[in-house]
Formats: sequence, C-alpha cells, structure tokens
Amino acid sequence: MTDTRGTALPEVRVIEPRVYRDDRGAFFEAWHEQRYAALGINESFVQDNISRSRYGVLRGLHFQHPRGQGKLVQVLEGEVFDVAVDVRANSPTFGQWAGVTLSSENSLQCWIPQGFAHGFCVTSDRAVFAYKCTAYYDPDSEHTLCWNDPDVGIDWPITAPELSAKDRDGALLKGLTADQLPAYSG
Repeated sequence: MTDTRGTALPEVRVIEPRVYRDDRGAFFEAWHEQRYAALGINESFVQDNISRSRYGVLRGLHFQHPRGQGKLVQVLEGEVFDVAVDVRANSPTFGQWAGVTLSSENSLQCWIPQGFAHGFCVTSDRAVFAYKCTAYYDPDSEHTLCWNDPDVGIDWPITAPELSAKDRDGALLKGLTADQLPAYSG
C-alpha cells in the first residue's frame, strides 16, 4: 500500500511507496493510477523528464502560468532537497514554502500541484531526478522565482549553489505581476 503525508503546504504531498527490498536490491511502483487517485492525486501525466546534476547544483524555482503544470517528482539516484513555494495569488499560504529530502534510499516522492514554484538542490555527489508532468513544457508560460528571495526565506542546505543564468536571475515574488501569477481557487 502506498502512503502519503502532508507538508507545511496542505496541497503539497509527500508520497511513500511501499518498497520491497531484499539482498538483490529493491522494487516499488513509481506510479499506479488507482492507488494515487485514492490518495487524491487524480491526474493525467503527459510528459516525463529526467535531469542529472552534481553536488551543489540548484534548479529552480520554476512554475508555469497560464499553462500550469503539476509535477510528481522523485530521485532515482542520489539525494536532493526538494522545495515547493505557493505562488497562487490570494492563497492563504502565498509565499510560503515546504521542503523535503528525496533520495534513492528513502524512495519518497513529492506531489507539487499547479500554482506552486518548484526547485531542488543536490546534496549528494550527483543525483538523477525524475518528473512526471501534467502539462507539456511551455516556454512562453514559464516563470522563475528567485531561489533566495528573502521574502520567501527558504532554508536551503547549501549556501553557494551552482545556478543557471535563468535561475540566478529569477524574479522576486513581490516583483511578479498579477498576470504572471496563477489564481487561488480555494
């Protein structure tokens, strides 16, 4: 049986699949539509992405609007600190964040619905990170929230991450306009 638990953001869920381990290794179901629907994740996934990164790389914080994208994420190799930030205008948790350590050892997954910025930093020598996405990547809808926005105050486990130019130049939350932010539907 797959289990789920909440985070500091009620819509962001940590999923703990049942892992079968023996002396040969481990096996678990990374997605099972009926079981995940029973947990409240009733989504169709249209795109899978894989990224490989080395220690200290921080990717994010990304979100899409108006073509929003939910993500079911997990680590296939290594370890990351994974973060979601509520960027839904008028949400009671607007600007708040939740973080969880995901690794190939703990097999945890994280469900990040539409309306949340997402990012992670690699805390192992390297990591292979997998995303199941509910919508196709749309560069015209993509926005980047500054990884170290002081108004969000994420407690990252590394202080000098390696960033892409896009992530280094992310916008502050207070600098995003109303048309760049998804709406809270309560």
